[in-house]
Amino acid sequence: MKKLRRQKLLDGRRGQALVELALVLPLLLLLIMGSLEMGRILHSYLVLTSATREGARIGIVGASDDEIRDRVKEVAFTLNLTDGDITIVPEQGLRNPGTALKVKVTYGVELVTPVLNSLLPNPFPLTAEINMRVE
Repeated sequence: MKKLRRQKLLDGRRGQALVELALVLPLLLLLIMGSLEMGRILHSYLVLTSATREGARIGIVGASDDEIRDRVKEVAFTLNLTDGDITIVPEQGLRNPGTALKVKVTYGVELVTPVLNSLLPNPFPLTAEINMRVE
């Protein structure tokens, strides 16, 4: 008799743990997927900033606009940038020593977590802008 009562008590506790898991699991998954998405966004931003800096560095020593765009796309090859994502001011013929060269790159990171799609803009917009003085 005691064994039967004890078995029912243990079965009830297992059911309670299952209900608790069912309540906590969605929050835990959202936290994990949110962390992964933020990591992807941060990684894309760091790559974008590095590529923009590299483009500006070769631009201040006399590279053409096409060479700057190629360098930016080469450094950020994982982002699949297009020429329309890269803005260079001033144009090649207007760069004189001492003037500022601005290279700006915009990119949108596609979110893959369904719940975050409704909370954050999709694609998540990123912009990197570097100003350097022409040598």
